[in-house]
Amino acid sequence: MTVAAGAIYVFGPWSSEEPAPIGTPRPVAAAAKVSGRTISVIGSGDILVHPELWDQARRDGAGNLDFGPMLEHVRETVSAADLALCHLETPVAPPGGPYIGFPKFSVPREIVQGIKAAGYDGCSTASNHTIDQGMEGVKRTLDALDEAGLGHTGSYRTKRGAGAAKIYEVKGVKVGHLSYTKSYNGLRPPAGKEWVSNLIDPQAIRREAAAARQSGAEIVLVSLHWGTEYEHEPDVDQQTWAREVAEIDDVDLVFGHHAHVVQPVERIGDTWIVYGMGNHIARHAQPVNTNRDGVMVRAVFGPAGDTNRWKVVAMEAVPTFVDLNPDIRLVDLERKLADVALPPGRRMIYEAAVDRIEGSLLTRGADTEGLIVRGARPGSRP
Repeated sequence: MTVAAGAIYVFGPWSSEEPAPIGTPRPVAAAAKVSGRTISVIGSGDILVHPELWDQARRDGAGNLDFGPMLEHVRETVSAADLALCHLETPVAPPGGPYIGFPKFSVPREIVQGIKAAGYDGCSTASNHTIDQGMEGVKRTLDALDEAGLGHTGSYRTKRGAGAAKIYEVKGVKVGHLSYTKSYNGLRPPAGKEWVSNLIDPQAIRREAAAARQSGAEIVLVSLHWGTEYEHEPDVDQQTWAREVAEIDDVDLVFGHHAHVVQPVERIGDTWIVYGMGNHIARHAQPVNTNRDGVMVRAVFGPAGDTNRWKVVAMEAVPTFVDLNPDIRLVDLERKLADVALPPGRRMIYEAAVDRIEGSLLTRGADTEGLIVRGARPGSRP
């Protein structure tokens, strides 16, 4: 059989009962199939704009700043979801800058156009960097998101709107999104404006999730910026908060951020906890390799009986990786590994990344609860 360069296998040439040979193109599997009415939601890791990223955007934009090419490879997967939510960790700068990296970020506002072009519908904005540039940085970021037509939650311009969920209408279903952070890296909000962003507080989450339900939300998603950086296993605070949030009847799913590495997924009761999705796009100086791994998590929801509530009926993880050469690019690993023209050396790098990501995701038994890791080697696990 002759296969054109760049072609993608839809079906693998091996039995799913046997491990696929290492170095063999892996199939792009069909999306999870669930009977009846469903909606899909995809969440992704940290968008943390380091100077190397805006340097790449300037090269891609021929002098202007264009983040679109950096995120282009995930666009098909992101756009296929009924609702796609990112995590914008850093505040944006005034038009033209100045741009500032770690520890108090102020990044090009063009990143927001890149997020929109990648197919996202909205972002969580509560992080340890939310108030790096004070109230003005918060306002600029929310203005840029509004101008791009992107929803947002987690930081606020006024006390009146503070703490409220962003409500999206998805195929006739209202989905509420809330966002919280564990800290601001030692910074304090302006006096009298502590409401500018949400700190993690299970009682506040309980109140605000209930308020989202009262506003008509049939699904409530919570983004939590938590954990210990570069640690794959959830820390004590994460584990404590996860159990407290899982007890809140109004919360359906938690998307975790901040650790910059992939952490496990766990089902606690009826609530799925995604502890950490790693970086979506970032360029830390050290450790270079570990924080190039990431994951997009796609949850499929279906009606929960005769009520107006919905529940998770399928969970999938889509591994990602940040290429550094010849250009910085975010890669959808499942799609890349299905390309028969992928060079062997690059294939080995991507296979190793999927194996690392899968190992981190499943340490708390998520596979036994139904989590599917896309792009994993068929037959590699029982």
